[in-house]
Formats: sequence, C-alpha cells, structure tokens
Amino acid sequence: MLDGFKKFIARGNMIDMAVGVVMGAAVTGVVNAIVDSIINPLVAAIFGKPDLSKTWNWTITNWAGQNSVISFGSVLNALLNFLIIAVAVYFCIIVPINKLRDMSEKAMAKVKGGNDEDVAAEEPELSPEEQTVVLLQQIRDSLAAQQNGTAAATPASK
Repeated sequence: MLDGFKKFIARGNMIDMAVGVVMGAAVTGVVNAIVDSIINPLVAAIFGKPDLSKTWNWTITNWAGQNSVISFGSVLNALLNFLIIAVAVYFCIIVPINKLRDMSEKAMAKVKGGNDEDVAAEEPELSPEEQTVVLLQQIRDSLAAQQNGTAAATPASK
C-alpha cells in the first residue's frame, strides 16, 4: 500500500502540480503587491476611492427594509487581479518552460544526428517524459558503445 502511495507522489504530474501550486502562491503575492502598491493608488487618484470594490455599487432595499449591495467594482477588481496573475504566470512560467522544451528538442535532434525538420517529420510528438526516456536510452547506448570500444582496445594495447 505504501509502494502505491510512493509511486503516486513520485509521479511527474503530481510534482508538476505541486510546483504549480507553490508558484501560484508566489505569483499571487507579487500580484497583490502590484495591485496594492500601483493599481489601487491609481484607482484612488481617478475615482477618489481606495480600490474598485468601492465603485459602481448599487444598493437595493427589499420589502423588509434590509439593504443588499450589488458591487460591479468588486467584480472588476477580481477580473483585474485575474488578468494580472494570468500575464505573470504566462511570462514567468509558461514562456520559460516552452523555451526549455524547445532547447531540449533541439538537443535531442543533435544527439540523433539529424536536423530538426527530419526529426519532426519522422517521429510523432512525444511527451516530456517520453523525450527524457529516449534521451536517457541514447546516452546509455552511447556509453555502452564507448565501453565496448575501450574494452576492445585495451587488450590489443597490452
């Protein structure tokens, strides 16, 4: 039972998800700082209120005399935070990961000895895990070939 749990935790997807959660928390802190230090003062300068949640509020009174507040400003504030987080995640996480994958694909193509177009035409798209396995197999084969060449050359030199 513990072996299954260990396999589950050690999976690439689980680790990726954990990294995503941690990075999301870090990005949220940065975005909150940007909103609190830059955007909210601008909103205060323009609308005279500390943030968008205090703007475009409608108060509705029901038949019992209780007030309900509809706040379009709060929705706009949340949308603005979401857009800033999305931009930060894209440029700080997605773009670098895509660059890293492109670099690893080019490195794999060089190891295979062909150019990028030939490799792309011959093989279907592989997941990052499959690419890692293929690269490790090629390294293993290369090391085995070097060992066999060295072992064969050693007795002849004696």
